[in-house]
Amino acid sequence: MSLPDAKDQVRRFERVREAHRTEMQEDYVELIGDLIAATGEARATDLAERFGVTAATVTNTLARLKRAGLIETRPYRSIFLTNAGAEMARTARERHKLVVRFLLALGVSEDTAEIDAEGLEHHLSEETLAAMERFSAGR
Repeated sequence: MSLPDAKDQVRRFERVREAHRTEMQEDYVELIGDLIAATGEARATDLAERFGVTAATVTNTLARLKRAGLIETRPYRSIFLTNAGAEMARTARERHKLVVRFLLALGVSEDTAEIDAEGLEHHLSEETLAAMERFSAGR
């Protein structure tokens, strides 16, 4: 077995690390946007319930999202997306839908496609997403 060139390997690992850094942000802003669209508000308790995490975890994550300029919070009020947060949510939602369509076109069941897309959507390059779009559109 031969190893890839060290610089190529570094580039690959850097991309994965960057995807991991943004994955949680994308999941949170996407769910916040979905909750606002469905119920008119997004509350920390709703996020904890839907992510299956503690209220403390949500509070810490919301603080990071606020520092990143993706959300706004006000005492005793729900959570609001900033323009940047809304754009990130829109992009994440589109990527998710595309990955689901692609997996369905491959013959994957709807339940499995939704579960698998949840992880894949954050790690795929624009080139791969474009290829998935072309494949899905041709079916």
